[in-house]
Amino acid sequence: MASPGGTSSGSSLLQTSGSEEDLQALMDQKRQKRMISNRESARRSRMRKQKHLDDLTAQVNQLRKENSRILTSLTLTTQHHSAVEAENSVLRTQMVELGNRLQSLSEILHCLNGNTTITRGLFCDGPQVNNSFSNPWNLMYMNQQPIMASVGNMFLY
Repeated sequence: MASPGGTSSGSSLLQTSGSEEDLQALMDQKRQKRMISNRESARRSRMRKQKHLDDLTAQVNQLRKENSRILTSLTLTTQHHSAVEAENSVLRTQMVELGNRLQSLSEILHCLNGNTTITRGLFCDGPQVNNSFSNPWNLMYMNQQPIMASVGNMFLY
């Protein structure tokens, strides 16, 4: 009886040992499969990360171009604004000068109409005024200097 039991127990040991080897091989195969899967997942993750980095780099370049365009536009607008401000100052100076000339011409016409008054230091006594003053357009030729104002003297007023 010992021999049938001994044989049987030796065979059972071989089966257990074979079964453990099969189990170990199966575990190794699963581990190998998991390693390959993890490597592939890491590769896809690196690719996504690289694509995201490339997208961000492209966006940075696009925003830099847009920023440069806006800065150029701002510079041109600022220069245009300064030019308009200078021209506006010149026009205001000319307006004041023309207003003064108009006031003087009005006073001369007032004198020509026969009113005897003293206006801004000008004494008018009617008919003694030269006839060349009767046409206001002749007055323009008395003072031949044109009305001029420039950016250089705009701060004098």
